[in-house]
Amino acid sequence: MTLPLINSILSWLLKKRKHQIELFLKYPVEVQNEQLLKLLKTANKTSYGKQYQFKKIKNYQEFVEKVPLVNYEQLSPYIEEQRTTGQAILWSNKIKWYAKSSGTTNAKSKFIPVSEDAIKLCHFKGGKDMLTLFFNNNQEANLFSGKNLRLGGSSAVYEDNDAYFGDLSAIIIENMPLWADFSSAPKQETALMSEWESKMDAIIKETVNENITSLAGVPSWMLVLLERVLLHTGKQNILEVWPNLEVYFHGGVNFSPYKEQYKKLIPSDKFKYYETYNASEGFFAIQDQNHSDELLLMLDYGIFYEFIPMDAYRSINSTTVSLADVELGKNYAMVITTNAGLWRYIIGDTIKFTSLSPHRIKITGRTKHFINAFGEELIMENASHALKVACQATQALIKEYTAAPIFMDHQQKGGHEWLIEFEQMPNDLQTFVHSLDHALKAINSDYEAKRYNNMTLSMPTLTLAEKNQFHHWLKSKNKLGGQHKVPRLFNDRTFIDEIKACKPI
Repeated sequence: MTLPLINSILSWLLKKRKHQIELFLKYPVEVQNEQLLKLLKTANKTSYGKQYQFKKIKNYQEFVEKVPLVNYEQLSPYIEEQRTTGQAILWSNKIKWYAKSSGTTNAKSKFIPVSEDAIKLCHFKGGKDMLTLFFNNNQEANLFSGKNLRLGGSSAVYEDNDAYFGDLSAIIIENMPLWADFSSAPKQETALMSEWESKMDAIIKETVNENITSLAGVPSWMLVLLERVLLHTGKQNILEVWPNLEVYFHGGVNFSPYKEQYKKLIPSDKFKYYETYNASEGFFAIQDQNHSDELLLMLDYGIFYEFIPMDAYRSINSTTVSLADVELGKNYAMVITTNAGLWRYIIGDTIKFTSLSPHRIKITGRTKHFINAFGEELIMENASHALKVACQATQALIKEYTAAPIFMDHQQKGGHEWLIEFEQMPNDLQTFVHSLDHALKAINSDYEAKRYNNMTLSMPTLTLAEKNQFHHWLKSKNKLGGQHKVPRLFNDRTFIDEIKACKPI
């Protein structure tokens, strides 16, 4: 079978899924309620289901009354018992896969259950829908005439007590269907290499002579790979290496700081960028329009959603609302119940709805990634917007950044320190800082109030990071590659001081 024929058949099959998507677009609340009742029925004989009387729950209100909100700390004893005994503690079927992640805020490893249902009906379905929505919007797409360059996690899958754990991307690669593996590069053995530097070299050697038509991976690490591709080949831009490249599917970190760099590497107005919102806990949303920064919330993946208004956030003591009662433009912490046995689980991400028909969202940050040392309520969405404004004002490009409070003492008022590694330096550092400050005041009234006459907050302080300083810090933590990320905003100085002290060799 020829690649053009494969492209035609697969694109036709993917487009058929669009009719199922239209069902939850038309009946979102009904589909979500159906998902909830199905999850409860499937798990009512598990230990957790018996403890919280799943059999007696008939609607959302009873679900809220009987089942507690949890974060990882509350759920971890159940996960650990399930992982070590293989019993049906949280989900009806034995779970042998666990996505291992330490995150950026906690050194202790987390083991997120990934059931067979979650792999097939959530993660794989999300991957197929990503292609479905892209093909629906780009009828002449020819992705399957070539291969997708995937840049996943930096470690293989390991076995412990008859259970397997590793990066989610490694788990997905291990379970990938033949059609997806056939159309992907590099080969599985290379994709699962654990040593990041060697892995990058191996990927380049395998792919520079392939017909790569799409890219998939975290923006920060894909950028490193593409720059190395140019260094290896001596080409001026990526289209000279892969002339049939059509789209980059990205997620994991905010794309805004990287977009201008990608435009330089891939200089084509026809090239598309498609964002996804997926994590170890599930696949949640997909960009469903060309040239958009909104994501369609996917409602039929075996995930039931709840939302905590951030202006009333009290962690596990919060009050939730269902999809039926969300409001436009309001900042929410997301709560999920999944077909991997996560029940009313506070995932730690914050979102806001940009549309209610259909339900489209933007990711605004993390419940732990913000600065509120002085009542300024600075969230990642604010930071991304303000940095974009400052870069545009000074022709700068940012490679990495983090920010943290400067706490008051007898000699100085409070403030924020921004540690930034520039790909292209601002033409004027003072203008950059003033533009950043002005943009934050324009978008965040709490920040503006604290900055009034320098009463509480002083002008932001800019500290220039050395070249590859963030990379060196991640390497020192054994967190190169994959889904590992730099903490952008933090409410104390733990990370910024560590990074400043970690000088490149």
